[in-house]
Amino acid sequence: MSATVSFQVPSPGGPRSVTLSYARVGRGEPLLLLHGIGHHRQAWDPVLDILATERDVIAVDLPGFGASPALPEGLPHNLPTITAALGALCEALELDRPHVAGNSLGGLLALELGRAELVRSVTALAPAGFWSQAERRYAFTLLLSMRRIARGMPQPMVRRLSRSVAGRAALTSTIYARPGRRSPEAVVAETQALANATGFTETLRAGNTVRFTDDVAGLPVTVAWGTKDRVLIRRQGVRAKQIIPRARLIRLPGCGHVPMNDDPALVARVILDGSSNAS
Repeated sequence: MSATVSFQVPSPGGPRSVTLSYARVGRGEPLLLLHGIGHHRQAWDPVLDILATERDVIAVDLPGFGASPALPEGLPHNLPTITAALGALCEALELDRPHVAGNSLGGLLALELGRAELVRSVTALAPAGFWSQAERRYAFTLLLSMRRIARGMPQPMVRRLSRSVAGRAALTSTIYARPGRRSPEAVVAETQALANATGFTETLRAGNTVRFTDDVAGLPVTVAWGTKDRVLIRRQGVRAKQIIPRARLIRLPGCGHVPMNDDPALVARVILDGSSNAS
């Protein structure tokens, strides 16, 4: 089910080759799924089978995360470059304006793809970029702490902790409101993904000056926020609604920052509904 694709992305020094890893499953209109910083495409596994009954689903490892290598020299891990790379990915896979859904960093990228008119609908789950400076500093401090712990923890300890509900909570309760629902194997894999993410530092550094301030006009936009999000506080969703006034703003009761695991049925329905009326 997993594959890789390579394509060219422009840079000041000439085109550079970018390779991304992805999984593709299902049938219907194409739907691109984008994960958050430090995560990998398997973050979408809880909703993948539901989405695949109605959509041709393409879950991508962003550059420098999961199985995708970091961007080559000459391509910075910033918002314009990664947005351009995702546009080139769509061309390489012959995706004609797919629907897109993203979480956290992936939600911000989904909105950027919408602003660039490269997609036909956007569903953003707790998207980055609607923070105050204090909220951004808080979130980045939290993410850096999670990364430091993941890199410093011996693998036997990670595996041992993953076997109990309390251990999975210790490892993942920052991003999940219901960490006990995550499988031990998934917790081990995502802890390794966070520790090994070659694009983490540069991507986070590029986010220091990022704020999303433009409307996304002409296509359906859904913004959804978990009521128990501990990384990006849910009042940021109100700001998103102010900036994108025609967007649907949806509460995800009992969900944390990565809601796909906390309530797969609800999140899948939000994504399918958000992409059902797009042309």
